[in-house]
Amino acid sequence: MLNEPTITAGSAELAAEKPITVAILAMGGQGGGVLADWIVALAEEQGWVAQSTSVPGVAQRTGATIYYLELIKARPGARPVLALMPTPGDVDLVVAAELMEAGRSVLRGLVTPDRTMLIASTHRSYAVGEKEKPGNGIGNPLVVVDATEFAAKKTIAFDMETLATKNGSVVSASLFGAIAASGRLPFEKAAFEATIKAGGKGIEPSLKAFNAAFERARKGENDKLSDTPAKRLDPLPDSAGHPKLDGVLERIRTEFPPEAQAMLYAGAKKLTDFQDVAYADAYLDRMAALLRADTVAGGEGHDYAFTVEAAKYLAVAMAYDDVIHVADLKIRGSRFDRVRREVGAKADQLVYTTEFMHPRMEEVCGTLPKGLGQWIENRPAVFQWLDRRVNKGRRVRTGTLGWFLGLYVLSSFRGLRPRSLRHAREMAHCEAWLDTALATLGVNYDLAVEVIACRRLVKGYSDTHARGLSKFDRVLSSLPLLVGREDGAAWLRRLRQAALLDENGIALDGALKTVATL
Repeated sequence: MLNEPTITAGSAELAAEKPITVAILAMGGQGGGVLADWIVALAEEQGWVAQSTSVPGVAQRTGATIYYLELIKARPGARPVLALMPTPGDVDLVVAAELMEAGRSVLRGLVTPDRTMLIASTHRSYAVGEKEKPGNGIGNPLVVVDATEFAAKKTIAFDMETLATKNGSVVSASLFGAIAASGRLPFEKAAFEATIKAGGKGIEPSLKAFNAAFERARKGENDKLSDTPAKRLDPLPDSAGHPKLDGVLERIRTEFPPEAQAMLYAGAKKLTDFQDVAYADAYLDRMAALLRADTVAGGEGHDYAFTVEAAKYLAVAMAYDDVIHVADLKIRGSRFDRVRREVGAKADQLVYTTEFMHPRMEEVCGTLPKGLGQWIENRPAVFQWLDRRVNKGRRVRTGTLGWFLGLYVLSSFRGLRPRSLRHAREMAHCEAWLDTALATLGVNYDLAVEVIACRRLVKGYSDTHARGLSKFDRVLSSLPLLVGREDGAAWLRRLRQAALLDENGIALDGALKTVATL
């Protein structure tokens, strides 16, 4: 027979004391390690014993690192035994540096309604799985919000990344401020601030972000999120400050209905940036013809839905991705500034960006004048000989003089673009697409609007562009079966959504088979 264990008064007292347990989930570059170090330093300065461990994710941007901390009051002559990993159902405070990491903490069982306070930034750093989807692969934030509201005892959630950026710091400083405001750690605000000051680096920006987040968290109102990203179109301004640009604005204001003006303004801006003002004028010429057809088809009764949709996707079609445009984007000062902000570089630090580029002879021919490009393509031996010398991966450091000048020269070919082979092909495809939409407009207005929206399938360049064109053609191949149906627009919309679900078009294959049985 086993004897019952004897519990002394001292051991009973020790067993009654439990450490404060903290789990931090952060991706590379979000300062999770700094935040963990701050909490450890804060606790130790207040006479507590603190222990921190970490388990790294798969890689930066594909997996978060989990930092686990246990804090307990120091006792004379006693050394506490603290755990190395969080136990589901036994975590007091979970801190997520990004919204989806908050959701993953719930899935891991770290957040429980009887115990856990959850502090999370509501901004998104999209995972590879979200970015690789041809369509909208972004996870639904409302699913995470619903899960956290159910799973956590209390939640503090707002965009701490944006708040930190406005104050010149990183999200870890904002998270530290929210922790201080939550009251979950038994330390005064001044002690938190002293910990930041003791770090010796980036003190002022960190303190600004800390205090801004502290005040925001004290308000007790979490961000209201939506399952669709907010889209904002700038209103038509009175003047652009340049005679030619003002002429474009005047055309939009006087020739088009108010319902389409904001979208037309966005399209004209995009095309002026892509090429020049004359190109934006050509866009408005096309749109004027489409508006006339829309009016004849009763567009006013549909709030000019055909014109509005065409204003969006015609601009996208005319601002296609070619190597000239890619080169231009790579060397813009705004891009260098954005990269520096994202990596948190200081004014005296140098940042070099390495781009991976894999040009093919198809892209080279597309950039050449139409006649020369076709001459090379029509001679397989010449094409293959050149392709063996061009078609290879290159790591391009755009911050070096040689590569920057190379891309700069390539981007300067913008003036030659209208005579290029790629431009001729894009415009021919664009005209065929618009002709199809106009032919449908007089028969089935809603279906014509969906034909216009199918242009969304065509994007990018190289293999991505080829796959998009293939899906576009396959989706519109169903048009003869749908044009006479009242629900034809709904079916075409379903086909387009199926085409956006996966890269290989497996879902589209099934959807097309279904339409064939109608």
